[in-house]
Amino acid sequence: MINHSEKARRLFTEGYNCAQAVLCAFEDVTGLDKETAAKLSSSFGGGLGRMREVCGAVSGAAMVLGLVHGYSDPENYEAKKAHYQLIRDFAQRFREKNGSIICKELLSGTDATVGGDPEKRSETYYKKRPCPELVAQAAEILEEML
Repeated sequence: MINHSEKARRLFTEGYNCAQAVLCAFEDVTGLDKETAAKLSSSFGGGLGRMREVCGAVSGAAMVLGLVHGYSDPENYEAKKAHYQLIRDFAQRFREKNGSIICKELLSGTDATVGGDPEKRSETYYKKRPCPELVAQAAEILEEML
């Protein structure tokens, strides 16, 4: 069995953004190939294009949940209602572990800035950021929910 949590952490430390790390870690579950998953989730890193809004790990998890348990019929109110509740449940569990689902709040106390170019990844970068742990936690919660 795949340890999605460790896979997500490894993908993040290989340079994938937080959303990519989570979505790509679940390629065996979603059926997406790694390139498609990486492209689909590429915009969500840094809290959506480094705007530091909803954490990319949370966005990546929402994509996994959508692919596995989402709805496609806009008229199916019950499916929509159930899916939105599933997303809220995930967000609540993530928030309970980390205090927030907002990137800028999760990175409070680091030198992370809003906007601008992505930072180069280095050993120092990984030491000052909680992101590897956040993607691992998101994947762990997903494993429990799936």
